[in-house]
Amino acid sequence: MLFFLLEGVNIPELKINEGIRAKKLLVIAPDGVQIGELELKKALIVAEQLDLDLVEVSPESKPPVARLMDYGKYKYELAQKAKESKKKQVKISVKEIQLKPKIDTNDFKIKLNKSRKFLDSGDKVKFTMRFRGREAEHPEFGQKVLDNYIEELSDIAMVESTSSPDGKSLSMVLAPLGGKK
Repeated sequence: MLFFLLEGVNIPELKINEGIRAKKLLVIAPDGVQIGELELKKALIVAEQLDLDLVEVSPESKPPVARLMDYGKYKYELAQKAKESKKKQVKISVKEIQLKPKIDTNDFKIKLNKSRKFLDSGDKVKFTMRFRGREAEHPEFGQKVLDNYIEELSDIAMVESTSSPDGKSLSMVLAPLGGKK
């Protein structure tokens, strides 16, 4: 099945009028009533008399099904529906906050407030703990800092995923509870 692109929206391209290759078609009127099985030439004559297009909607069936319709109007309506559904999609972004195991209380509070703002706006927050030098030998200190964030943010967020210590980093993702976005 072919597709054409209209302002970032994929719409299936159907065979119309002389582009149809089947010899016989089951033809359906614009109001949905079945006209019957017609030869391609007769179906094209009927479409021309009604000033409509003959559109092959189901090429796989025996015989193929074609519908009489205004194809330009049909494409436009499909594009409008696709645009409307695209508007209703919710995009959730992941904001990253980088930490170190030896974090001062003031820095902790600043990053806590920043992550609270992100979570309130509906974004997910990824905390990444970076270990330098000998800090990597004691990942439990970094885990303790992450646990403090979990405890402080438990009223508005839940832990979505965590990673096991992989040498130089440790991470977790918090997702908002309400999903206000």
